[in-house]
Amino acid sequence: MLILGIDTSGRQGSVALLRAHTEPQPEGDPLRTLEVVSLEGGQYSELLVPTIAGLLERQGAKRSEIDLIAVASGPGSFTGLRIAIATVKGLAEAFSTPVVTVSVLEAIALSSLAKGKVLAALDAQRSEVFSGEYLVNRQDPDPAQMIRESIASFEGFTAVLAAENVQKVFTPDETIAARLAEIGIESRMLARPNAEAYACIAYQKFCSGIRADVATLDANYLRRSDAEIFSAPKLGVGPA
Repeated sequence: MLILGIDTSGRQGSVALLRAHTEPQPEGDPLRTLEVVSLEGGQYSELLVPTIAGLLERQGAKRSEIDLIAVASGPGSFTGLRIAIATVKGLAEAFSTPVVTVSVLEAIALSSLAKGKVLAALDAQRSEVFSGEYLVNRQDPDPAQMIRESIASFEGFTAVLAAENVQKVFTPDETIAARLAEIGIESRMLARPNAEAYACIAYQKFCSGIRADVATLDANYLRRSDAEIFSAPKLGVGPA
């Protein structure tokens, strides 16, 4: 089983190709990573499709041989997510390939190796924070059950932490970790998940029967794009 992983959710992206073995392996892990390729943020529209094509060619595989597509669904870069989703839809519809989406916050929660309730956070820019709270149990078919995902100002985010008595936050962003440290909240820095990580999570979900509806596939933006924000009519009190 050939798995294609795609991540264009942040400033740096990646594409990965993994092989899943149907027969039990001596080392116990059914997944083997064939190759991971980095992508430069800001160039996803030009690089993503050629990178996938080159990756498959180097591994001696065809697009029609991809058995599963895993994609980071956000939150993150609005443009990057749109490019990934459009590419995934094209591949999936052309070859009837199943797709599994994975939230970036979900992947962070799982990469923490913590159990029970886990809170993950991402810098959303504009002094805002993307956050997600999950119930993590790696033995479950869906290993990270979402409790909530949201976007809030940093002050609103920390108010929720205080109200819920959250003891630790997991994040790949130094900015968030530093600001939390200033107010006495513990955080743990993690590497941002890449396409390989998303492929591994998606494979576990797929084996449990979880997959996305390609017809309605969309990114997890959590907030509107700048174009939508600035083109929306302003609310106010005008003349009667």
